[in-house]
Amino acid sequence: MEKKIIIAIDGYSSCGKSTLAKDLAKELNYTYIDTGAMYRAVTLYLIQNKIDIEDVEAVEACLPKIKIEFIQNEILEKCDTYLNGQNVELLIRSPYVSSQVSEVSTIKTVRVFLVEQQKEMGKAKGVVMDGRDIGTVVFKEAEFKLFLTADVATRTQRRYDELIRKNIEVTFQEVQANLEHRDHIDTHRAESPLYKADDAVLLDNSILTREDQLRLVLNMAKKVIERINIQSEETIESTPEEKS
Repeated sequence: MEKKIIIAIDGYSSCGKSTLAKDLAKELNYTYIDTGAMYRAVTLYLIQNKIDIEDVEAVEACLPKIKIEFIQNEILEKCDTYLNGQNVELLIRSPYVSSQVSEVSTIKTVRVFLVEQQKEMGKAKGVVMDGRDIGTVVFKEAEFKLFLTADVATRTQRRYDELIRKNIEVTFQEVQANLEHRDHIDTHRAESPLYKADDAVLLDNSILTREDQLRLVLNMAKKVIERINIQSEETIESTPEEKS
């Protein structure tokens, strides 16, 4: 039986991490886990319940009341994010959640709460997980790590197009300001700041199409999986048989 691995994809906002992770998981028949959606779901809960994100004790007290699930949408052939039984996939992508999610992600108790869940989800391996600290905190032992980046103009256009497709009214300037704000917070926060792991592959996808990027990364992943399986076979063959 082929050994499965953990694939960790980190990078800046709107670099297409989730798109790549979903495509990669589908090609490899792996499980995709959207960690960004988890932070967005917590942010939405805090907003809906009027909890001040500056009140750390209040935030910590509400965490046990939060249940996040990913449920397959058979019609759209994708997983939707559910918060306490409610489909919040569209709500968590809204500008008012985007404007606060980076601040919420800096709260240590929130990160600890979600990291524990993410580690549990990846125990069986065969997962593709994207976020900002997957290869540096959640799965330091991941067999394949990727760090995505792209220039700000490209990322802004991608995010703007995505929001317009979802009928969310926003200006290009608002999207760019939000991205730059989130970049600063993500890279300067005290708890698990965004940075490239030493053993991660750096990929600037500014000029890559979705198809070209998938083809490139899929080839990388398959080589890692092949190497892991060869090493496993060699270990088994080199193990002396037990004497009867």
